[in-house]
Amino acid sequence: MNKKFSKLSKKDQIILGLGYLLMGLFALAIIVPLIFVIIASFMDPNVLNSKGISFNVAHWSLDGYHRVLENKMIGKGFLNSILYSVSFSMLSVGVTLFAAYPLSKLDLAGRRFFNTFFVITMFFGGGLMPTYLLINKLHMVNTIWAIIVPNAVNVWNIILARTYFQSVPGELREASSVDGASDVLHFYRILMPVCKPIIAVLILWQFVGMWNSYFDAMIYLEDSWLQPLQLVLRSILIQNTPDPGMVADIQSAAEMSKLAELLKYSTIVVSSLPLLIMYPFFQKYFDSGVMVGSIKG
Repeated sequence: MNKKFSKLSKKDQIILGLGYLLMGLFALAIIVPLIFVIIASFMDPNVLNSKGISFNVAHWSLDGYHRVLENKMIGKGFLNSILYSVSFSMLSVGVTLFAAYPLSKLDLAGRRFFNTFFVITMFFGGGLMPTYLLINKLHMVNTIWAIIVPNAVNVWNIILARTYFQSVPGELREASSVDGASDVLHFYRILMPVCKPIIAVLILWQFVGMWNSYFDAMIYLEDSWLQPLQLVLRSILIQNTPDPGMVADIQSAAEMSKLAELLKYSTIVVSSLPLLIMYPFFQKYFDSGVMVGSIKG
């Protein structure tokens, strides 16, 4: 590495050095807050508020995790988020693939019209109030369908999947036609195994998007037992109002404030675990899925 660097011109060395510096600063901007949150979630609230972060294990405590994991609202919100994220990902990716495949065929009648129609919806929408009135008219308010159905169609994902389908060699379709395979059989038996990278990317994007979403749930869900984890987390982080069961044994207002601060960090770590677990499994598909799908315009 040093030999290659020394062979570069002074201008290239400066540009490369600045690039490494920016990358290092960017990495620190991500790693430092992450380490802070993780350590703060283990710390005793009294030490955290008086001395700040400490690497002394004697100042650490599992009280925050103990209260978070025992709380019924946190557990229910966690299960709701998993249900919403998995169901939404399956529905959204299924709709995306079924819409993208015919749009990728150059001989589709009205292909240009449908492409233009989908793109227009990316820039123009009815807004919050008409959408709410529509969902209320369909009797989906305060049901899980209000979270899963309205945003299942993502035009950007359709364009991405369509581009990926177009990058698949046409010889595969010709070979399957010779063997007598219909479009449906070609789609399920041949195209889907080839398109695992883009499918993995779409699943990851939709799962993460739904997992981090709370606005739709705040608008459409009235029952607290239907609320996802992020809405419970929002009440702790923004409103600073943890569930009474989490601080029921604390009498002093000051002690409640300290414990609420600890619960913030513990809840953030718990809510981030599914995403941290998912990324390593999807990483290999993520790189190839995005890059291959972006080659052909």
